[in-house]
Amino acid sequence: MKGRIIKAGNAQGEALVSPEPVGFFGYVDPDTGIFIEKGHPLYGVSLAGKILIFPTGKGSTVGSYTLYRLKKNGKAPSGIIVMKSEPIIAVGAIISSIPMVDQIDIEAFHTGDIVKIDNSDVEIITCCSPSDEN
Repeated sequence: MKGRIIKAGNAQGEALVSPEPVGFFGYVDPDTGIFIEKGHPLYGVSLAGKILIFPTGKGSTVGSYTLYRLKKNGKAPSGIIVMKSEPIIAVGAIISSIPMVDQIDIEAFHTGDIVKIDNSDVEIITCCSPSDEN
């Protein structure tokens, strides 16, 4: 799949997929990388080291800095794939040097897939069936 580069780079890892938008400030603990937004599909799950895949971002502009704090604490995702980028997540990925691509149909991905980002190219290395998801 080809997407648009938001932050160039390469990453490979386990996919963590959210069908809902993701925010960082007040929604993810910057010290642990665990989603703390009650009611969110990823509540209680760590994003650390994962390829985080979601439709778009949400929330406060402080979310960019929260993503930066996650990176500094070693708890950030290793890469980000979204359908539609918006400024908060884009700035966070750029200042944190986290490879990020948008304009990708996220319906092809499942939590547990092994996914590779190579600048604008995104590839599912190993598929995980939806019934195997957490």
